[in-house]
Amino acid sequence: MTRLAVFALALVLHGCAAAVAPPGPGATAPDIAADSFVTADGTRLAMRAWLPDGPPKSVIVALHGFNDYSRAFDTAPQAPGTGSFLAARDIAVYAYDQRSFGRSDYPGVWPGRDALVGDLRNFVALARARHPGVPVFALGESMGGAVVMAAKADPGGLDIDGAILVAPAVWARSTMPVFYRAALWLGARFAPSMKPSGRGLGRQASDNIEMLRQNARDPLFIKNTRIDAIAGLTDLMDEALAAPAKMSGPVLYLYGAKDEIIPKGATLEAIDSFAGDRATLRVAYFDTSWHMMLRDLGGETPLGEVVAFVTDPRATLPSGVDRDARERLAAAVRK
Repeated sequence: MTRLAVFALALVLHGCAAAVAPPGPGATAPDIAADSFVTADGTRLAMRAWLPDGPPKSVIVALHGFNDYSRAFDTAPQAPGTGSFLAARDIAVYAYDQRSFGRSDYPGVWPGRDALVGDLRNFVALARARHPGVPVFALGESMGGAVVMAAKADPGGLDIDGAILVAPAVWARSTMPVFYRAALWLGARFAPSMKPSGRGLGRQASDNIEMLRQNARDPLFIKNTRIDAIAGLTDLMDEALAAPAKMSGPVLYLYGAKDEIIPKGATLEAIDSFAGDRATLRVAYFDTSWHMMLRDLGGETPLGEVVAFVTDPRATLPSGVDRDARERLAAAVRK
């Protein structure tokens, strides 16, 4: 019996219905409170803010990655913390727990693409209202990057002055091995609530081991993931990979050579498909960065590039990581 056949049999025996997190209690006006974001359907999401001492020169709305939550942008062992680093440079940062993550209701149950994109669009509008006349950027890490890309590619677009994509999740089905696609298809249909462990995959997200250990101890950081949530994420990644052809406006795309989570080939395909003015696209390829690059031991370097981009989206990046970035990534793909 093949491994795929054994897996299929296990899924049939484990069969149950897929789940989607339900909407909030009812329509309401979105709002930002002291430590929460009230969405358009009345869902209350935990929120964190890092504000400069004086008026901000720019605002960043930051979206965390899959199974993570807004603490991703707070201080961490051996890492400066995205929020505090940027606030010290006159950039206001807001981050909320996306639906089904962190302190949200229905943890681990996929909330649906439209809910994630709608929340981002509403929060950006609230940030603009709170800081009139100040440029607003959206920063998305991994899954958060895919949400930003999906929102930007929508017909209505996203009212931001620039997108900052930190190793965005673009590992679409078209770039996956056939076995992965088949296993995901079977799992999503016959065992959506099964939670396979990621242990033993041999993939590392950062060189900041103390930060990874902190995540492992954190009860709000999801360790075992429902298969239907993985399928929902993959649907979003399918859309994210197709999004650059419909995106416009300034974009900073950051990716690390040591990333073991999002493949280099999928990343190159996404970068090559940008259809907007190429002068507004900045690709930053870091030789020593991992997937969670803003929390790596050398996280100050990519954070410095974020500051430079927010200050002037068309300027060359100070460390030179955008120099021949696409060509260096393509060479790594060919190896």
